[in-house]
Amino acid sequence: MNLMVRGCGWALGTVAAALLSVLADDAHSHQSADAEPRAVIELFTSQGCSSCPPADRLLGELKKDRSLIAVTLPVHYWDYVGWKDTLADPRHTARQKAYAKLRSDGNIYTPQVVVNGIVQALGSDRAAIGKAVKNARSRGGVLPVPVKLTIANGRISVDADVENGLSGEVWLWGLASKVPVVIKRGENRGRTITYSNVVRRWVKLGRLPGGARRWTVPVADVKADRVDTVAAIIQSGNAAKPGAILGAAVASLN
Repeated sequence: MNLMVRGCGWALGTVAAALLSVLADDAHSHQSADAEPRAVIELFTSQGCSSCPPADRLLGELKKDRSLIAVTLPVHYWDYVGWKDTLADPRHTARQKAYAKLRSDGNIYTPQVVVNGIVQALGSDRAAIGKAVKNARSRGGVLPVPVKLTIANGRISVDADVENGLSGEVWLWGLASKVPVVIKRGENRGRTITYSNVVRRWVKLGRLPGGARRWTVPVADVKADRVDTVAAIIQSGNAAKPGAILGAAVASLN
């Protein structure tokens, strides 16, 4: 049985235990992304949750770190408290619940971070996220599948070198890198909150094969809803039952 716990009132983690150094905003080249990130950080948040803004700000800082792929997945289950989240997607809620089932801990709350698909932490606690990154790396290595993401001639290409025996799915996420929202009702009434790397489009490229493989789609397949960035995600399991993230890359579309 899933346990839903609201994150309201939880404090920020100790800044002295900084997660990782924050680098410049121009982390991603629009020509090619050959990065080998150490972690994919997914923040589950809601415009209707009063404890989420600190996590939203922290995610905006983490996305600047070139060793991380940090994304926001707004959920809709707090809409009933007085404000309908304008960025929420039921697929995000389903993904958060699926992760909790995979971990067998039933923890579903906002703001929650999931690292590499396998470890969760309080989304506003920088030190806890740092610990989760270390924990995820010790369990599954550093995203073992190398991924190259290239944008050229109006097309997005994803190249991956997948070992035999690995199974899962390959996805493109269309991201809106910066979305300010004026919230007029609910717990955050009167606030303007900026959301970073918001997942706005999901495009399935295929299943994992053995050996090297390339997938290519038109930029138009993901370029909508303020999307200006794209992330390639290779993940074990499937959309309904997501497992560990095996490889990832991110690049700007501008």
